[in-house]
Amino acid sequence: MKKLWGGRFTKSAEEWVDEFGASISFDQELVQEDLQGSIAHVTMLSANGIISEEDAEKIKSGLQTLQEKAANEEIEYSVKLEDIHLNLESALTELVGPVGGKLHTARSRNDQVATDMHLYLKKQVQTILMLVEELQNALLTQAEANVETVMPGYTHLQRAQPISFAHHLMAYFWMLDRDKQRYEESMKRINVSPLGAGALAGTTFPIDRYQTAELLGFEGIYENSLDAVSDRDFILEFLSTSSTLMMHLSRLSEELILWSSQEFQFIELDDSFATGSSIMPQKKNPDMAELIRGKTGRVYGNLMGMLTVLKGLPLAYNKDMQEDKEGMFDTVKTVVGSLKIFVGMIETMKVKTTQMEKATKNDFSNATELADYLSSKGVPFREAHEIVGKLVLTCVQKGCFLMDLSLEEYRDVNDLFEEDIYRVLDPYTAVERRNSAGGTGFDQVRIAIDKAKAKLNTEEHA
Repeated sequence: MKKLWGGRFTKSAEEWVDEFGASISFDQELVQEDLQGSIAHVTMLSANGIISEEDAEKIKSGLQTLQEKAANEEIEYSVKLEDIHLNLESALTELVGPVGGKLHTARSRNDQVATDMHLYLKKQVQTILMLVEELQNALLTQAEANVETVMPGYTHLQRAQPISFAHHLMAYFWMLDRDKQRYEESMKRINVSPLGAGALAGTTFPIDRYQTAELLGFEGIYENSLDAVSDRDFILEFLSTSSTLMMHLSRLSEELILWSSQEFQFIELDDSFATGSSIMPQKKNPDMAELIRGKTGRVYGNLMGMLTVLKGLPLAYNKDMQEDKEGMFDTVKTVVGSLKIFVGMIETMKVKTTQMEKATKNDFSNATELADYLSSKGVPFREAHEIVGKLVLTCVQKGCFLMDLSLEEYRDVNDLFEEDIYRVLDPYTAVERRNSAGGTGFDQVRIAIDKAKAKLNTEEHA
């Protein structure tokens, strides 16, 4: 099979060398983007008198036929033709004849592949944004149902203070919101057209780069042809943002795994997101959450791989940059799959409210309430902190909790304690009273949910 760039060469590579250098095994993922870019390019060539309108129509008709074939997975790809660009050009020429060779006028594979990846990421980021919002809505639904569900809050994975379960879930809503902002911000760099930059220096043909940018829905063009073909910052930014998103999903995965364990029993994941054991009949493993936690490492690896590929490259294009795609494709697949799984896990998750509430009554997470109580009566907080610490020690030595101490025992330590101390120590009251802005108090949680719903509603109608 004759290579489309073979005129300069007198010797063919061995088959295994062709296979090593080819990218068609993975860059066929860009087939629709490549055809979309080609249709815009040939439309511009005709509009600017670079090729005839008749030739342009033949080429465009052939490209549209290939779009249909690609949608039906009817295109056969060859390693001999290296990549998606040469495979499609060959297929086009078979359809429309030698005129198909005019498509590559005033274009290089360098600006072509860059255009493909910009189009690809623009579409994929929009999909990811939609899925992030679906997960945010799932969290909101669970939060609305559990505003007054009280659970232990943790620091250092030690029980710290009682909180609203809804408040805990809403923390992830706002993490996801920042992830969404990062993706949206990255669209400014993704939504730029490199098409027309040529191999590295532009072209002598009277092309109109602004026209192709408009036809492809880009907001502008690269101002420098060298930068246009060698820039992969937009992919790095996507991988970085995706790494942060996966980190957030991994943290929530870890909590779902803990909460569904026999030791916690705070939630139960739906059977469709769990698996059993081949030897232990009783097992129900939170495998989907574990997989997402594990797949986070893949995305981190893709980011580090891309940074390493680019770190020593001179301008402009280098073959090393062929390594930019597999990590990007893998990250898209991982992020999209993880988000879809998470939406289902959160929507179907059963919350064991009684078990959560019970957990708050068998610990010392209400100790801060006791210190605040004394502080509100004029005792310096550091002194109050020490008094309560001694009371906790007394309980530990007696094998009881703060609610179990008698009023006399409290007054033996400080006569400012009154009967109302037991109401203050109640976990529900402790949560209810924390009404500072952004706090876990029930009224504050409802305010946060309303703000979140209004924000999502505004974004949907923007």
